[in-house]
Amino acid sequence: MRSRLLSSTLTVVLVVVVLLGVPLGVIQARSIESRARDHLQVESQQLASNVELWLENRVPVEPQRLARQLRPDQYAVVRIPGRPPIAVGTPPREDDVLAARGVGAHGETVELVQGREDIEREIQAFWLLILAASLFATASAAGLTLLQARRITGPLADLVRAAERLGSGDPKPRRRHYGIPELDRVAEVLDSSGERIARMITAERRLAADASHQLRTPLTALSMRLEEIIATDDPQIVKEEAAIALSQVERLTDVVQRLLNESRERQADSAVQVDVDDVVHQQIEEWRPAFRKADRRLKVRGEPGLRAVATPGALAQVLACLLENALMHGKGSVTVRTRRLSDWVVVEVADEGPGVPPELGNRIFERAVSGRNSTGLGLAVARDLAEADGGRLELLQLRPPVFAIFLNAYEARLDTSGGAHGS
Repeated sequence: MRSRLLSSTLTVVLVVVVLLGVPLGVIQARSIESRARDHLQVESQQLASNVELWLENRVPVEPQRLARQLRPDQYAVVRIPGRPPIAVGTPPREDDVLAARGVGAHGETVELVQGREDIEREIQAFWLLILAASLFATASAAGLTLLQARRITGPLADLVRAAERLGSGDPKPRRRHYGIPELDRVAEVLDSSGERIARMITAERRLAADASHQLRTPLTALSMRLEEIIATDDPQIVKEEAAIALSQVERLTDVVQRLLNESRERQADSAVQVDVDDVVHQQIEEWRPAFRKADRRLKVRGEPGLRAVATPGALAQVLACLLENALMHGKGSVTVRTRRLSDWVVVEVADEGPGVPPELGNRIFERAVSGRNSTGLGLAVARDLAEADGGRLELLQLRPPVFAIFLNAYEARLDTSGGAHGS
């Protein structure tokens, strides 16, 4: 990453230098040459005026007197009507020279020629200045880029280590802040994920320990009853032992149900604030290609900005189950609608198909119950996931079918928690 930042920054700086430095150098070179031509023209006209003044005052126009008016790199030819031309100075050797012509009031002319050495030196000095400024800007940009890269790559490497530690089973939050809002947000999400994983691991371990402890006695008693049945041939004893075994099975069922309820309550406590729009739009984007392939529309309606208390992954799984059912068993357009109902946030999924047969009704959520050729487990698992977060999944309408996910509104959860705490 550091090398990519450096290369991209240097590329930008070089492009800026070329786009600004080269035109600036060309413009300045032309400006220097233009100023030199203007100055030479002024000097030639000044020299012509001096020659005119000398002639009016009957002062001899001699080469020595003219030479004192010229710079060492200049060459002049003075022409006076009725007299031979007077040349002063050494003619430049270069073909590319600057020339100017001054004219007096009585026809006197002065042709002034100057070499370009001073002009070229001034232009070269300016190009060297641009080059030095470009090198300084490039070096400064490279230094700042390396400092910024070090400021970014350090926290990124730390976040990578935190993610690896989270994946290895160490969910302890670190509460790190790096001074970069985006990276701080990533760190907060990792910490909150670590806390949820820690709660889930604790709940799973507690469930395993409770199940091991509470199921041992009913299983032992049931095993003893079955052994008694196997060991006897008396039908009356078999009947009595079978009745006792059935009571043990009921007790075992109650224990399992209680453990599951406790696990769901703990899981509901680990739910977090969820932006319902984020989950809905994420599922819409995932399922839109499948609906488009089936030449069916997938629409979103309702109130935006709703927040609920849920597990994001579980809510997404429940919504995915409803969308899959609508795609497999429904017809026409499928509409996902969000709304607020008292202390609930409701997510409805409706299609234009034949719906659920009346003889099934709410039995559609029971395991192994299906109105089509399917396993009948999807809706049952979806209802369990919804209930685990303290919500519920219901069939609001048979034809056309309308399924609804009821979630605790985040604001209502805060009010309830605050009231309980205050009492």
